[in-house]
Amino acid sequence: MHIKDKLAEAHRSGKPVFSFEFFPPKTAQGVQNLYDRMDRMHDLGPSFVDVTWGAGGSSSQLTCEMVHVAQTVYGLETCMHLTCTDMAKEKVDHALEEAHKAGCTNILALRGDPPRDNEKWQAVEGGFRYALDLITYIKEKYADHFDIGVAGYPEGCDDEQDPDVLMSHLKQKIDAGGTFIVTQMFYDVDNFLAWVDKCRANGITVPIVPGIMPIHTHAAFLRRANWSNCKIPQHWTDALEPVKNDDAAVREVGKGLVAEMCRRMIAHGIMALHFYTMNLAQSTKMVLDELGMIPKEGTPTKKPLPWRQSLGLSRREEDVRPVFWKNRHKSYVARTQDWDEFPNGRWGDSRSPAFGELDAYNIGLKGTNEQNIKLWGKPESLRDIADIFTRFLEGDLNCLPWSEAPVTDEAAPIKSDLIDLNRRGLLTITSQPSVNGVKSSDAVHGWGPPGGYVYQKAYLELLVSQSLIAELIDRIGRHESMTFYAVAKDAELRTNAPSDGPNAVTWGVFPGKEIVQPTIVETISFLAWKDEAFRLGTDWANCHPAGSPSRQLIEDIMNNWYLINIVDNDFHSTRGIFDLFDGLQVEDLNGSLDNIKPLVNGHSPKPVAELNGTYKASGHVYNEVLN
Repeated sequence: MHIKDKLAEAHRSGKPVFSFEFFPPKTAQGVQNLYDRMDRMHDLGPSFVDVTWGAGGSSSQLTCEMVHVAQTVYGLETCMHLTCTDMAKEKVDHALEEAHKAGCTNILALRGDPPRDNEKWQAVEGGFRYALDLITYIKEKYADHFDIGVAGYPEGCDDEQDPDVLMSHLKQKIDAGGTFIVTQMFYDVDNFLAWVDKCRANGITVPIVPGIMPIHTHAAFLRRANWSNCKIPQHWTDALEPVKNDDAAVREVGKGLVAEMCRRMIAHGIMALHFYTMNLAQSTKMVLDELGMIPKEGTPTKKPLPWRQSLGLSRREEDVRPVFWKNRHKSYVARTQDWDEFPNGRWGDSRSPAFGELDAYNIGLKGTNEQNIKLWGKPESLRDIADIFTRFLEGDLNCLPWSEAPVTDEAAPIKSDLIDLNRRGLLTITSQPSVNGVKSSDAVHGWGPPGGYVYQKAYLELLVSQSLIAELIDRIGRHESMTFYAVAKDAELRTNAPSDGPNAVTWGVFPGKEIVQPTIVETISFLAWKDEAFRLGTDWANCHPAGSPSRQLIEDIMNNWYLINIVDNDFHSTRGIFDLFDGLQVEDLNGSLDNIKPLVNGHSPKPVAELNGTYKASGHVYNEVLN
């Protein structure tokens, strides 16, 4: 979506929006840390983010990669900076092509700073001298595909201090095709508002987005103000000077100063705020929280779908995903990034059956061995494993190998049941409660356009001991509303699903639209997920030294236990899935894995050998579906 349209909507609605700027880090670990931060900051609700272009184009490829990841993986509407510095026309063409392929439709066209080894800016042979030239070229080559933003300088810039000349240049850039303005950082609100009035008097009518630099530390505040030659109001100096040696106090005072600055601009009709985050979250979040602009718990949702939608070029119409990747959306995007088309409507023929390989980026277990051992400890008994899963559900841990983020409020109705299962040695991976006609605006379960109703079938996916799986499947067979898929690492798939086709587990009914079914269970996807799920567990085991009790324990679970998912197709039922597990448990969770005995109502269960081949239970035939 074009930024100008987002800004126009903010103006029409009278609801201010905000955006974030990020820059390419210098190290691989810095890049990963930034991606994690971008993922978290998505939940703050930015209207868009932008990614800077390194001076001299030195970070150009990383800029293109970051734009792709933000747009495609994290579903953030992204604006790519593009400068003239050290950029021949061929490099500009490549950058625009990469942005186009990533689904990015917004460019901030800049002349750019000179390379570090040059005192003065100069154009390269075959390149562009001014942002005006770059804007003209983009419009000629791509017409209206890209929305083009331009820079504004309320307090002048390094090589031009004459405000009338700068205003003339700004007007030329807008007349050439610029549709919105992002300003250099400033702290003098009076000067900015006077500059806005002057822009309007000169016929510049496009939205103006003020660039805001939150205050992290006193030293950084002074350094950045001096670097950009921006004026610091005296009352800011008076407020910050007494606490300059206390970073926490500086952030607290700075939060109030920046928030008051933003309030004044909003009162003047400025409906968008652009934060120069410096790749940090805390100070920006503090200002937004002070302004009341961060979504609060219990406020109506605005999610178009129950999962985070990608904004990649070919994925914008995607509206169906398997539930198995509910807690690993980055992995799903990575494994399907080469698909020519993406599922929509009823998960029809447009689906590609070829999921990407498991060695692709963003699929394996994150973190170093040391980090993961510090996070999950050194389990030596199944009780230790069960405690890790339980701590995750209780909020003491923010991730598991199979879940990238903490438990959400959606799990609240079934959290006690999930904790109970894990304490009995039944290790839950993914779940969702049944939902029967909740309004689409519901703060927890809602999604989609207003005026609709959403539904869910109860779903549970877990790791089950091979000694309990036969009994569990036998119980499932006594319920006509239950369907399942079960598979071990090197075993064939067992299922009672009536076909290989999709079974919708989430759907919504909305005014003037067909029923939307965005989350499904189906065979091929589960087999792809099965490989990933056991790979993640093996990666966890390999964090520990070879031969160690922890490694042997986790390896044994991965090599011998079953991954099973269960759907209760009666969405009116709230407890049916959990009733299946009554009396089902592992007896001695504290013993070594070889000595652990499963119990079913106090008795030993049927052996796993009874699963081999085709068998019947309560009149239902369960067939093997070959991988």
